[in-house]
Amino acid sequence: MTSAPVESGTAVPLRLPDARVRMVSDFLTLTKPRVNLLVLVTTAIGFYLGSFGTIDIGLLVHTVVGTALVAAGAAAFNQVLERDIDGRMRRTQSRPLPAGRLGIPEAGWFALALSVAGLVELFVGANPLAAGVALVTITSYALVYTPLKTRTSLAMVVGAVPGALPPMIGWAAATRTLSIEAWVLFSIVFFWQMPHVLAISWMYREDYERGGIRALPVVEPDGASTARQAVIYAVALVPVSLLPTIVGLAGGFYFAGAALVGTAQLWLALGFARERTRERARRLFFASLVYLPVLWGLLVLGRV
Repeated sequence: MTSAPVESGTAVPLRLPDARVRMVSDFLTLTKPRVNLLVLVTTAIGFYLGSFGTIDIGLLVHTVVGTALVAAGAAAFNQVLERDIDGRMRRTQSRPLPAGRLGIPEAGWFALALSVAGLVELFVGANPLAAGVALVTITSYALVYTPLKTRTSLAMVVGAVPGALPPMIGWAAATRTLSIEAWVLFSIVFFWQMPHVLAISWMYREDYERGGIRALPVVEPDGASTARQAVIYAVALVPVSLLPTIVGLAGGFYFAGAALVGTAQLWLALGFARERTRERARRLFFASLVYLPVLWGLLVLGRV
């Protein structure tokens, strides 16, 4: 700890600034900024694809800011509700709540304030439909998906619903509708999440078991079902990812690129099915992290 000299020759510990910096860092940790960055990119992509013609920059800013606040609030609510689970898992036990650096009331009020501010921002700055989709996102994530994680492995499927709604927020903000194109974007993100989450679950299955999370690798430890479902969803994602061309959101360039990256991810899912090792799961996990940004890039390039 640093200290400041005074005229008497004694030293005064600089505790307050350090404590404030740590508190700000802890509140920021509650919002899961790295995880939610992809949420914001996906929202912006939905907005861009729904903006046929000139993009309204002001409306885009309101949409992204509102979604950022809602996503941050949802993440904070998740950590409040899962504080005991986080305390039992090695990779999460240092989070602010299980470590005791923040209290439940202050974290809860923080989550509520962020969520309300985000919904108001979307309602006023964008439109009621965008705010309504965001409300469904946060309630299904915090009140449905989070409690189900300790009860059934099907929570993964339920959790993929709020995870796939951000592009619909962007589309609703830009068009004031939830047309077929919005549902195509929803479907892509929904199916993309499955191999991604299954790979994570296999990599951290021991930790999930300690936390009492009923992930599929915990329920069926041999991993056969986990690998099989990863392949099934990777197979389904290939034709689903081609739908933007069919509904007029993209052309042949996107179609070819989407088929290529989808096939590459499917190949890695098949590799995980052949050898259910941590390394194979890690490869699939990192491939999924690359897949979605690449797909969005193809969609954007196809519209330029």
